[in-house]
Amino acid sequence: MDYGHPIEFGTFITPTNDPPQAAVERAQLSEQLGFDLVTFQDHPYQPGFLDTWTLLTWVAAQTSTIAISGNVLNVPMRPAPVLARAAASLDLLSGGRLALGLGAGAFWDAMEAMGFPRRTPAESVDQLSEAIDVIREIWRADTRAQLRFDGDYYQLKGAKRGPAPAHEVPIWLGAYKPRMLRLIGAKADGWLPSLGYLKPGDLGRGNAVIDEAAEKAGRDPREIRRLLNISGDPGKEPAQWVDELLPLILEDGVGTLILGSDDPLELQQFATEVIPAVRAEVARARASRGTTAGPVRSAAALAARREGIDYEALPGSLTAVEPGDFGYAKVRSTYMRGGSPGLVIKATSVDDVVTALAFAREQKVPLAVRSGGHGISGRSTNDGGIVIDLSAMRDISVISKEDRMVRVEAGARWKDVAAALAPHGWALSSGDYGGVGVGGLATAGGIGWLAREHGLTIDHLRAADLVLADGSRVHVSEAEHPDLFWAVRGAGANFGIVTAFEFQVDAVENVGFGQFVFDASDTAGLLERFGFAMEAAPRDLTANLIVGAPRRGQSLAQVYGVVDSSIPDTIIDRLTPVAQIAPLLDQQVQLVPYAGVMNVPDAPHDGQGDPVARSGLIDHLTPEFCAAAAALVNTGTAYFFQIRSVGGAVADVAEDATAYSHRAANFSVVAFGASRSRLDAAWGALAGHFRGLYLSFETDQSPERIAEAWPPATLARLRALKKKHDPANVFRDNFNIDPLGD
Repeated sequence: MDYGHPIEFGTFITPTNDPPQAAVERAQLSEQLGFDLVTFQDHPYQPGFLDTWTLLTWVAAQTSTIAISGNVLNVPMRPAPVLARAAASLDLLSGGRLALGLGAGAFWDAMEAMGFPRRTPAESVDQLSEAIDVIREIWRADTRAQLRFDGDYYQLKGAKRGPAPAHEVPIWLGAYKPRMLRLIGAKADGWLPSLGYLKPGDLGRGNAVIDEAAEKAGRDPREIRRLLNISGDPGKEPAQWVDELLPLILEDGVGTLILGSDDPLELQQFATEVIPAVRAEVARARASRGTTAGPVRSAAALAARREGIDYEALPGSLTAVEPGDFGYAKVRSTYMRGGSPGLVIKATSVDDVVTALAFAREQKVPLAVRSGGHGISGRSTNDGGIVIDLSAMRDISVISKEDRMVRVEAGARWKDVAAALAPHGWALSSGDYGGVGVGGLATAGGIGWLAREHGLTIDHLRAADLVLADGSRVHVSEAEHPDLFWAVRGAGANFGIVTAFEFQVDAVENVGFGQFVFDASDTAGLLERFGFAMEAAPRDLTANLIVGAPRRGQSLAQVYGVVDSSIPDTIIDRLTPVAQIAPLLDQQVQLVPYAGVMNVPDAPHDGQGDPVARSGLIDHLTPEFCAAAAALVNTGTAYFFQIRSVGGAVADVAEDATAYSHRAANFSVVAFGASRSRLDAAWGALAGHFRGLYLSFETDQSPERIAEAWPPATLARLRALKKKHDPANVFRDNFNIDPLGD
C-alpha cells in the first residue's frame, strides 16, 4: 500500500554527551547533506546522554532548514501542558521546523527510580492519548476560553492557551502493539516504529490496524504519515539499499526513512548515492502506477468547507487557507471584525490576483480584498465568502530620487513605508498607525499625521496598477484612464484591486511628537477649545483627540500631535496652545524621525463580532456640536470618541479633483460603540452638524451612508464609471456603489 506521501529522509543521531558537541555536529552535517529531518532518542534517566529537549533547542539554534524531532519523547516524564508550550515555543523560534515524536514510556525501572509512577501498558497508552488532547488544546490559541480538562492523568483547571506553534506541528507516535496503533489511527499524524523491532509482515499488519481505526474515527488513512527508523550499515552497497528500501515505500507505505547512524562517511554516502536513487525509482514507479503524491487534506478540514465554493476548482498556482487549515485562525478576522470566510487566497503577484479574481467571480459568494486588515470598517473579511489577501505583496522601491517618486505594493504596511523612506529624508502622510495596510487607506483618502501640512495620502498618488472586475490590468494616472484614476482616489474599492501605487512623497525628516493627557471633566469645553486651537494653528501641526466615557468618576482625554519641524522652539510654540485646552495631567514631547512615530507594535488581528462605528466630517467644533458630543461620550454610548484635525492642505485641492469629497471639513469625527442601536440613536443628535463622512471609519453601509460619503454629482459620476467598469457589481462588499442605483 503506497499512501503517496512525498518521500522524506532523516537521521537518527545518538545524543551522546562525550563530547557534548558531537550530536550537534552530526545534525549540522545532516542539514548540509540535504536530509529533511534529524531526530534524537529520549532517555532522561540516562546520564551518558544529553537531555533531548535541550539538545533539540540547541540544534535548532545551530541549523536553519532541517526539521527536528524527538524519536520519541518520553511523555510520562514530560508533563503534557509544559511540553505543549515548549514545543510551540521551539517551533516559533525555529521557524516552523519541529515535529513532535511521542512515546508512551519505556524502561520503567529507571523511570521509577527517578520518582515517576509506574504505569501498566494500558495506562501508559491512556495517558498518551490524554497528552495528545491536552497538547492540541494548549495550541488552540485562537480559542479565548480557558482550558479545563478533567482526565485521569491530567487535570487542567482554567489553564491559559497558547502560544500557537508556527506551523501545524505533526504528532508522531512510536508504537508496536494494537492499542497504540489504534490510537495512531484515531488521533496521531504519523507512525514511527524501528525496523529492527519488527517482524516480517508487521508493517502491513500495523498499517491495517491504523487504517481501520482512522476510518472508524472518520479520518482518511492517508492523513497519517508512515515513518521508519532503519539501522545504518557502513558495508552495505547503495544498490542494496535501494533494493531494500523501495518495497518499504511502495508496498508498506513508508513515507519517511530515518537512518540511524553516527558515522559521517555513511551519512554522506547515503545522502549522495542512496537518496537520489530511491527518489528516482519511486517517481518512476508512481508514474507507471498512476499514484498521486502530495499532501492529503484531513477529513476534519474537508468537513469545515463552506457551501457555494468549488474548492476542487481552485487553480493549483494559488496558495489558499481553508477553514479547517492550521493557519486559518490567523487570517479569518481583521483587527476590528471577526470573520469566517470560506477561503483566504494569499496572492504573491499580480498574476495571482488575476487568477484569484477569476476564480472568485465564478463562486457567487461574497468577495473581500485585504491589504493589511486593520481597517475600522472591517470589510476585508466576511462570512462564507472569499478573501483575496495581498499582505504578501509588500515591495517598496524608489522610482526617481530627483522627483521623490516611490512605488509601493498594496500589501505593504505604512510603518514599512516610513522606514523605507527615512534614509532619504522623505515621508508620506499615511494614517496614524503604522500597522495599517497601504491598499485600503490609499484608495479611501488617508487622513494622517501630516495631513494639514501635506494633504491626504491620495493627494500624493501619481499612478496606480489595477486589476479590474473582468481581470484586465490597467495602469491609471492623469494621462492613462484618468476617470479611473479620479475614482481610485476616494472610492477605489468599488472599481478593482489596486496592486501597486506610485507616490510623490515629501521631504520630511525629524518631527515633533507630542502626547498629552487632560482632565476631561468639562468634556464639551475641552472639545470646543481643541477645535479653536487647531483652526488657529499653523499648518505644520496635525493633531487628534481621544476621549472615552468616565471611569471610576474620572474623565480623561488624550491628544497626540505631530509638528512638521525639527526646531525645538517651533515645536513648543505649536504645541503650547494644545497643552492649554484643559487641566494637564501628563505630557511628553519628543523630537523623532517620522518613521519613529509610525513604528508601533502590530495589533493582533483577532476581532470578534462586527465593529460598530460612526463617522462624520465637520467644518467647525461649535458649542452646540461639542455639547451633543459630550453627552454621547459621558453617557457611555461611545466607549471611544476621536476627533482628527484635517483642513489645511487637504482643502487646497479642488472638491471635484478626486472622488474623496468634503475637503472643506476641518475635522474628522469617529465614535465606537458596543450597541449599534444605541450609538445610532445618539449619533442622530450630532448628524445635523456634519457635511459628510469618511468611509474608512464608518461601519454602517446603508444607502443613506453612501449618499453622505459622496455628494450627488460625485456619486452620479462614480455610478456611471461603475456601470462601465464593473457592470456585474463584482466589487460590491465594501460601501457598494450600485451601478443600477438611482
